[in-house]
Amino acid sequence: MIAIIDYRAGNLTSVKLAFEALEIEATITDSPEVILNADRVVFPGVGAAGAAMANLNRLGLVDVIRKVVQRGTPFLGICVGMQILFDHSDEDGGVDCLGLVPGNVQLFKPTDPYDKVPQMGWNAVAQNLPHPVFANIEAGSEFYFVHSYYPAPLEADCVLGTTDYADVTFSSAIVQGNLVATQFHPEKSGHVGLQLLKNFCAWNP
Repeated sequence: MIAIIDYRAGNLTSVKLAFEALEIEATITDSPEVILNADRVVFPGVGAAGAAMANLNRLGLVDVIRKVVQRGTPFLGICVGMQILFDHSDEDGGVDCLGLVPGNVQLFKPTDPYDKVPQMGWNAVAQNLPHPVFANIEAGSEFYFVHSYYPAPLEADCVLGTTDYADVTFSSAIVQGNLVATQFHPEKSGHVGLQLLKNFCAWNP
């Protein structure tokens, strides 16, 4: 069973529906017990890092997420669910995050007026490393993005995919052991996004 972490953010239902389209059982939950006992865990995200961390702390889920990752359970972070895996985010005046991946989250500062913030829409993802989550997905495939901030890992060897926007080549997918995360929304990315979710469900790190 896949646990989709409910931390009072939007977009949880669309992630669940994406798994249902793949005929894969998934449940939306804020129960520490259910999350800890799940076969796989997904942390989807819409919103801001400050609110996400505040809700996780209020629900008592910060240590639960850390335990899930430490146990080796396959874990997928999406959008804000990727960003809060890092040490710190510049959003909301600066927010300390989960500290599971070394690095920070920074604001796009475009010099070209045609580069709007937030980035909203389809953009290509270059595959830096071969990995099972990108199986049967053509290199350079486009995924759907909605974000104003981007992750900047300290260690290049965790960067699974990159994307260009607003004069920045940023890490749009990362992997660290049993943890994988995407800045884009696979649940909104059509057949390539469904393929990535299917690959995650078959991945045994």
